[in-house]
Amino acid sequence: MFSPFAKAPAPFIRNIGVERSAECAKIHAASFAYPWRETDIEQLLFAPEVFASGAIDARDLGLAGFIMSRAAQDEAEILTIAVASDRRRSGIGRSLLSAHLATLSAIGIKKLFLEVDADNAAALALYDTFGFHAVAERKAYYRTADAGRAKALVMRLDMP
Repeated sequence: MFSPFAKAPAPFIRNIGVERSAECAKIHAASFAYPWRETDIEQLLFAPEVFASGAIDARDLGLAGFIMSRAAQDEAEILTIAVASDRRRSGIGRSLLSAHLATLSAIGIKKLFLEVDADNAAALALYDTFGFHAVAERKAYYRTADAGRAKALVMRLDMP
């Protein structure tokens, strides 16, 4: 019997490709002041050096979040991670990052980098949990919704 109070099943994490570009663009647009266009996401998903994982909703098979990295030799950079606004604070970001780290480790990545808005407390807490540490900062790096500029932290994780 269906209960409206039953907890939704956790999404499962899978590699994704260009077939998910429209969903990625929609989630990205709801997550960032200056989101990527669908064509930009499509081009990244076609690139052989880009690895992308999605959190697939077990109920409707829709995309609940995604993460994307670009690899070069034994280093990689997380290009973006985003979770659908109605699914945030439910552990999806943690699940995506955990699975993605395993994928990157399996292909021999030794150092992983990312840039994050220095004021994004939720993202900083997530990255801290996984052992990322700040190695540099970029002043006035991100454009904000109010036409201002925000500082980015460059973070690094040394993979086991």
